Amino acid sequence: MGVDLIPPKTCTYDCLYCEVGRTTCHTIDAGPLVPLNELLKELKLVLRKNQPDTITLAGSGEPTLNSEIDRIISSIKEMTAVKTALLTNGSLFWNDEILQKVLDADIILPTLSTAFEETHNKIHRPCQGLNLSRIIGGIKQLRKRYQGLMFLEVVLLSGINDTEREIEGLKTVINEISPDKIQLNTIIRPPSDLRAIPVDMTRMNQIKDFLGDKAEIIAYRPSDKKTTEYDSGSLSIIEMSRRRPVRLVDIADALNMPLEEAGRLIKGMLIKGDISKREHEGEIFYVARQHSNEVYSITK
Repeated sequence: MGVDLIPPKTCTYDCLYCEVGRTTCHTIDAGPLVPLNELLKELKLVLRKNQPDTITLAGSGEPTLNSEIDRIISSIKEMTAVKTALLTNGSLFWNDEILQKVLDADIILPTLSTAFEETHNKIHRPCQGLNLSRIIGGIKQLRKRYQGLMFLEVVLLSGINDTEREIEGLKTVINEISPDKIQLNTIIRPPSDLRAIPVDMTRMNQIKDFLGDKAEIIAYRPSDKKTTEYDSGSLSIIEMSRRRPVRLVDIADALNMPLEEAGRLIKGMLIKGDISKREHEGEIFYVARQHSNEVYSITK
């Protein structure tokens, strides 16, 4: 179950590959970006009906920009024994205050996709005040102080960071960090910039073998059929929600897809403004082509 801690699209990066879209609030300054009490209230309602394997702290941007992330983690631990995972781009752990706030998470999954400044700037288009040396130093500090599991995500883009030079440089830095796992990812949904091209499976496997036993592939290159299915699903959701408000479970059942996949599809449509969400009797419903002022959401 994912908990969105960030209003779209607030981030330290403006990544080529981001499926949420272009960054509209480019910042490294943390703040109370969602209504904490409302988020925790919604979370309690969801947990009464569901027992997820993991509660994942993520967002329509960079979740460590939420200055109340430590309170959110501690509140979750008071509610449930379910493990918490933090999906982060890893750009702010040089900031000791932010680093300290995430140490109680059970799993942290930072991103590091290159060892070279020019490639980092090309892929991530970071906010002013960030540089790769500072970011890598912060991830190393996190590794030293953090007692939980660290899974390092590497997002691979064809022709940008999949060359021999790139992978050799990346391996050196990864060995210095020594994460518990290395998770290789590539483009599987429409990116914010068409220069982000997926790496084919042959090359993904070569990189996995080169990086060693800790490396695993967590993505695949999408086929034309899957892209068509994605577009068709979006149109079906619009048609359903024009007729009446629908829940996530209604959408998943109608499209015959897992809840997680339906949740990702809905999130993208919310960002684009194709649908909006409404709350009624503690449940979330989706309605076609009406905008919402809510800045938080929980995807079951």
